[in-house]
Amino acid sequence: MVAFGKKLKDRQIQEWQGYYINYKLMKKKVKQYGNQIKAGALDRRHVLKDFSRMLDNQIERIVLFLLEQQGVLASRISELNKQQDSLQEQPDISKITELREAYRDVGRDLLKLLFFVEINAIGLRKILKKFDKRFGYKFTDYYVKTRANHPYSQLQQVFKHVGLGAVVGAISRNLADLQDRQGSYLSIYDQPSLPLQDSVVDSMKAAVDRLSNSTNFLNFLAQHALIMQEEFPTPVEEQVDDQRYHFMSLLLNLANTFLYMVNTYIIVPTADNYSMSLGAAATVCGIVIGAMAVAQIFSSVYFSAWSNRSYFRPLVFSSIALFVGNVMYALAYDLNSIPVLLIGRLCCGLGSARAVNRRYISDCVPLRIRMQASAGFVSASALGMACGPALAGLLQTNFKIYKLTFNQDTLPGWLMAFAWLIYLIWLWISFREPANETEVNNGPQESNSVENDALEKGVTQPLLLKAEENQHDGENDQEYDGSEEAPEESRKPANSIAEAYRLLTPSVKVQLLIYFMLKYAMEILLSESSVVTSYYFGWSTGTVAIFLACLGLTVLPINVVVGSYISNMFEDRQILLASEIMVFLGILGSFHVVISYSVPQYVISGLIMFVAAEVLEGVNLSLLSRVMSSRLSRGTYNGGLLSTEAGTIARVIADVTITLAGYLGQSTLLNVTLLPSLLICVASIVATCYTYNSLY
Repeated sequence: MVAFGKKLKDRQIQEWQGYYINYKLMKKKVKQYGNQIKAGALDRRHVLKDFSRMLDNQIERIVLFLLEQQGVLASRISELNKQQDSLQEQPDISKITELREAYRDVGRDLLKLLFFVEINAIGLRKILKKFDKRFGYKFTDYYVKTRANHPYSQLQQVFKHVGLGAVVGAISRNLADLQDRQGSYLSIYDQPSLPLQDSVVDSMKAAVDRLSNSTNFLNFLAQHALIMQEEFPTPVEEQVDDQRYHFMSLLLNLANTFLYMVNTYIIVPTADNYSMSLGAAATVCGIVIGAMAVAQIFSSVYFSAWSNRSYFRPLVFSSIALFVGNVMYALAYDLNSIPVLLIGRLCCGLGSARAVNRRYISDCVPLRIRMQASAGFVSASALGMACGPALAGLLQTNFKIYKLTFNQDTLPGWLMAFAWLIYLIWLWISFREPANETEVNNGPQESNSVENDALEKGVTQPLLLKAEENQHDGENDQEYDGSEEAPEESRKPANSIAEAYRLLTPSVKVQLLIYFMLKYAMEILLSESSVVTSYYFGWSTGTVAIFLACLGLTVLPINVVVGSYISNMFEDRQILLASEIMVFLGILGSFHVVISYSVPQYVISGLIMFVAAEVLEGVNLSLLSRVMSSRLSRGTYNGGLLSTEAGTIARVIADVTITLAGYLGQSTLLNVTLLPSLLICVASIVATCYTYNSLY
């Protein structure tokens, strides 16, 4: 992994080099403090005072340069405004064009300044984190609180960037005014009509959004799609070509995400009844539900690879596979065949195109709206997860047309087959394949195909995972002295699952274990809910459907709370450990011990487990993005694929566990299936404590 110090040096604008935060010097100073304290040459109070003074000096140099550059930009805008005023009396088309280009030049220079501020903000956060970790202090909290609210605070210039916002506004307003004026004087034969949005304005707004803390919840929500982007911003416009973006195509990808999640969970309330009607045990529902996840293990790989070349063809294949799979699922009732039922679910799993949906957003959606599109992906997943069981609860009818039976068991299959047929027609008519990029990538820029199903929920932490700190400090942030270049191999994607696995650090393996644990626990809760509630409480299919739908509806509200409030109050690793403990308590409370098992016990413990797992998934993916090797952020075998496989394998094992436990009888099913969940949860808590104690 390339050291942060080298990346910081490489990203600096050469003519401004003397004004950046001196990260290398400050890192050496932190190390020097540690050695002097051990030797007894310094006390801690002196260290805090000296380091605070050094930080103040660094920030002051940055801010004074920032103010100087803002003044230069303001002067240039003022001169251009005078020229614009003179053109109101004597309009000249050529001068209007020149003036507009001059404003755009100012905008490009402003982008460099925004880039300068963001790099320094990242460097400041990194060195504060390193200091806290080295000495075990909460120095960051103290420093930010005392400096941020002081009337003479210079830190606000770095993090609030009020003056820069005013410059952005001035450039945007004047460009818009000139655009309107130019449209009034130019004939359509002289020059095509200019778009309402200007690319420079879009770039400035995107840069300000990156710098701003005003979109905390949207960032948190979008991060559940695990689409990682570069730790540093870029000083030039590197946006996705707008010609590759097509709104209807994006909408079709989100619709595919929604329908797939509905398809996954619409059978959960009725799978046990369907199994029994075909002569199998109720607990065979575990295999029926899990068959889709089994196929998904393979489909994630080939869809991830297929999306390197096309988006339209894999979506067509996905729709056809899901249509055929649902028809087979519905026909299994009249054919009285468990194999047909399972093959139908396997076909549905082979149509899982979530890797394509996620990849389209990563590659084809412009940066300025990518975060919103990512959050839309997550929301579509959560909504689909809630709608699936709710729809199953509404399909309580029984009739025949010719020899085909339509009842609560088969209607989910027929309904989803019809939905995928309509979707396929819509896709064929409306989808536009993005223009191929001239450069052939062996490993795509970004193809994180993590399966955040809504119980694999796409909900919970940039689709925009903004990985400010791609590797944890200390382990990978080696000092850079400029003597050697980073090896080319550090930027190459992994070429196989085995190679990708070898790139995993211990902290990444812990995050994947946590992901495995939460998916396993969630699948146990959901897949066996119809069998358990029927045995203990005599719940009908409709009641089970309402219960599961209510669980699904908690996804977005919970993440509003976590993304907007809790994540701002506590560190991610604190939320991670607390969530794991709550999952543990939820599992523990679900056991049937001596006393009679009650509805409140089941519902409350299940809700605690589900909500805690929602929070845990989001924070886990956020941390995962920070410790994942940059080589795993691209290519077919990326970190997202590894996470997908971990979560999908967990679901498969959980569903197999339910079926195997069924042979011991329904009276023991609950405790037997909860015991592995409890053990894996304990293991993940121990691993988390050990790993993060050693890192922090």
